[in-house]
Amino acid sequence: MLTDECRYKVLKLLDEDPRLSQRELARKMGISVGKVNYCLKALAQKGIIKASNFKNSANKQAYAYLLTPKGIEDKARVTARFLKVKLAEHAALQQEIEQLRREVHTCAAEEVEP
Repeated sequence: MLTDECRYKVLKLLDEDPRLSQRELARKMGISVGKVNYCLKALAQKGIIKASNFKNSANKQAYAYLLTPKGIEDKARVTARFLKVKLAEHAALQQEIEQLRREVHTCAAEEVEP
């Protein structure tokens, strides 16, 4: 299953540089080349990206991964969903930090009292 986070990162990176190799994508995403390959195949099967050989490349194995019109729409949707998740995580983290500050303040006040 292709997660929104993985989908978002692949589409963002390919939108910025369609000539990234699978190895470069894997390094930038912090995942294995095999997982990148799986993600790219899944996105290609859904018509979200299209792989094409570089015409003037000395390395005939090199591909450009281009977002299709459907891929551009999908990137916008997945970006919105990913942002919503990250905002919720941020809000939860802020609440946790505030709770920890209250605990520290309470502990510090208890240490001062005789």
